[in-house]
Amino acid sequence: MMKFKSLLLSVLFVSGVLPAFSQVLTLEFDKLLQENFKPDGPGAAVLIAKKGQVIYEKAFGMANLELGVPLKTDHVFRIGSVSKQFTGAAIMQLVEQGKLSLQDELTKFIPDYPTQGKKITVEHLLTHTSGIKSYTDMKEWTPEVHRKDFTVSALIDFFKNQPMDFDPDAKWQYNNSGYILLGYIIEKVSGQTYGEYVTEHIFKPLGMKNSYYGDVEPVIKNRAAGYSQAGPAGPYLNAAFLSMTQPYAAGSLLSTVEDLYTWTKALHSGKVVKPESLKKMTTPYTLPDGTNTHYGYGLQMGNLLGSPTVEHSGGIHGFLSDLVYLPNEDVCVAILTNCDCEPPSNLTARLAALVIGKPFQPASTKVETSDLEQYVGVYENDKKEQRIVTAEGGQLYSQRTGGQKFKINPYGPDQFFFEESFARITFQRESGSKKVVKAIVSDRTAADNLWTKTDKPLPSAPKELQLTEAELDKFLGEYELMPGFNIAVTREGKQLFCQATGQQRFEVFAKTPTRFFLKVVDADIEFYPDEKGVVNKMKLYQAGQEIEGKRIK
Repeated sequence: MMKFKSLLLSVLFVSGVLPAFSQVLTLEFDKLLQENFKPDGPGAAVLIAKKGQVIYEKAFGMANLELGVPLKTDHVFRIGSVSKQFTGAAIMQLVEQGKLSLQDELTKFIPDYPTQGKKITVEHLLTHTSGIKSYTDMKEWTPEVHRKDFTVSALIDFFKNQPMDFDPDAKWQYNNSGYILLGYIIEKVSGQTYGEYVTEHIFKPLGMKNSYYGDVEPVIKNRAAGYSQAGPAGPYLNAAFLSMTQPYAAGSLLSTVEDLYTWTKALHSGKVVKPESLKKMTTPYTLPDGTNTHYGYGLQMGNLLGSPTVEHSGGIHGFLSDLVYLPNEDVCVAILTNCDCEPPSNLTARLAALVIGKPFQPASTKVETSDLEQYVGVYENDKKEQRIVTAEGGQLYSQRTGGQKFKINPYGPDQFFFEESFARITFQRESGSKKVVKAIVSDRTAADNLWTKTDKPLPSAPKELQLTEAELDKFLGEYELMPGFNIAVTREGKQLFCQATGQQRFEVFAKTPTRFFLKVVDADIEFYPDEKGVVNKMKLYQAGQEIEGKRIK
C-alpha cells in the first residue's frame, strides 16, 4: 500500500494535476502533524510551498495555554538559530559593499580580542571553525545568568578569555559565540545596531511585516507564548526566562512561517545578496584536511533521499524551529513550534519527502535469516571510526561507535533502510565475487559515507551483573549534566532505567556495582557514592567524552 501510494503521488506530480496532488498530500500532512501536535497543548505553525505556490499552511495546538488561545499561521515565534542565515546574509551584503572582507581578522574589529596568537577570520566565525569557546557550552552560563541583560561588549567579555577549543580550521564545532562576534562586526561596520540593520536592510525591503529583532518588552501582535515540558510525559511549564540580549545575532529574531517563506524566496532568487554571494553562503566549507563541514555561512547543506537541501534549525527557551529548502525542486517547508519539547526537523524532512514523492520508509522485502550473516562485521571509514553490523534473531542492526543501535531492514538487493530514519545503507560486493566488502551510508547531512569491511572481530558484549533492588535504589533520582539537560534514573523490579531530557527511556545494565552500560547506545554511566554511601554524582561516558552530572532530586 505504501509503495502504491508513493507511486500515485509521483504520477500526479509528473502529470501536473496540482489540485488532486495537493488534496492527496493534505490528508498525509494533516495525519502526520496531528499525531505530533495535540489540540490542547503547545503546537506549531506549518507552511509548505512548491514552485512559488503555497500548497499547505495550517496551525495546530495552542498559542497560549493559560488564555486558551489557538495557534494561527500568522502567530509570531522566536526562531532561534534560524536567525544565523540572516546574520550571514548581512555580512555578505557588507562584503558586497566593500566594507569588510571574509578574510579580515577578528582583531581588525576588536583589536584587543585575545586570539591566543591565532589568526581568526570573519569566515571562521561564519563557518563555526574558529575554535572560540561557544558561550552556551560554558558551565558559567547558568539559569541565573540566562536572566541577565548584557550589552554586546559585556556578552563578548563573558566568553572571550575562555581557552580555545581548537586551532582555527582544525575542526568544525557549532558555535554561538562566533555569531555574537559577527553581530558586533555588523554594528561596527554599518553604524547601526544589529536589530536596526536586519530591520532596515532585510525585513522592510522584503515586506517581512511580522519579523522582529527579539525583545520581551514591546507589545508584538500575535506573539505566541513559549513552553517547556517537565519530562516527556510531564506537565507543560512556561519557558524559563532568557534575556534576549544574549542570543543576539546568533538567535534573537522573531518571525512567522509566511515571512520565512518570503525570506527563502528572496534569498534564493537574488533579492538579498548577489548570486556569487549566495553560492558562498550555500557551499559547504571544507577544512584544510579535506573534511566537508556541510555548513556554509549561516546555512547547513544536507541531503534528502538524493535531493540537496539548504536548511537550518533553531532552538531557544520555549521554541523550536526548522526551515528547509530544496533548490532542485523549489520546495520550502517551515515549521515553528512554541515548545522546546521535540525538535521538528524530522517532521520537516518527512513533509518535504512527501512533496517530492520519495517515501520516508520504503516497503520492506524478505531476506532469509541465514543470508543476513554475510553483512555482519566491523566496518571502518577513512577516519578509522567504526560501524558494527550485527544480526540477532533474524534482524540486522547497525551501530556506530558511541552511537545508538538501529534496526536496518531490507528494501532491495543489498539495500537496507534504518527504522524511523531517512538513512539508507547499501552494501557493495567485491568485483566478480559475492563477498561483501563495503557499505555506503546516506543520511540527512551527507550524500554518502563509505565504510570498508575489516577482518576485525565483533566486540564482545559486557557481562551483566545482577544487583538487588536495595542496591539499585541508592542510584534513583535526577542528575543535571548541563543546564536544561538531565538524566532521570528509575527502577522497575531489578531493572534500572535512565531517561535523558527529551529522549525515550532506556534500560541500563550493571557491569560493576556502580557502573552501568546501555545496549542501544555505546555508552556507560557510573555512579559515585560518597564516604557515607550516598550517591550525589554520576558520570556519562560516551564517544570519548566524560560528562559529570550532579544529583538535583
